[in-house]
Amino acid sequence: MRERPTTRQTTQQQSSYRPLWIEEPARRRRMPDPVRTSAVRAVLIIAVTLVLAMVAFLCALAGSWPAFPMMLSSVAGTVVATWAVVDIWVTRQVWNQRGGVVSEPSSTARSLRRERRASRRQAKAAGRERIDRRGGAGQLSHP
Repeated sequence: MRERPTTRQTTQQQSSYRPLWIEEPARRRRMPDPVRTSAVRAVLIIAVTLVLAMVAFLCALAGSWPAFPMMLSSVAGTVVATWAVVDIWVTRQVWNQRGGVVSEPSSTARSLRRERRASRRQAKAAGRERIDRRGGAGQLSHP
């Protein structure tokens, strides 16, 4: 007769078949490559600027001579970091305008488009009726 497995054995068997992780769908889509590149660049520039500012502060506290040059470089780094953040925004806007975004028209735009389409169809139908009444149906060219 076969022995019934204990609860410890069944949990070991279950844990051996359990995956290491469960993949979940991403909450947001991945950033486009140019935008991600500019974001990484901005983060690195901001990190370097913060290090420069911290060194300038510590040099000023210590009263050492590199305090003034480090302060000037941290001011310049702040300007460059601001430019880098603006670069992210501009790159994102350019990407969205050139090919990134699928626009979803609002309900008013949709209804206006429907009305324009209906009026075009009516104009085409009226134009066809005029041709049919003149007896031009079937003629390829004028006599």
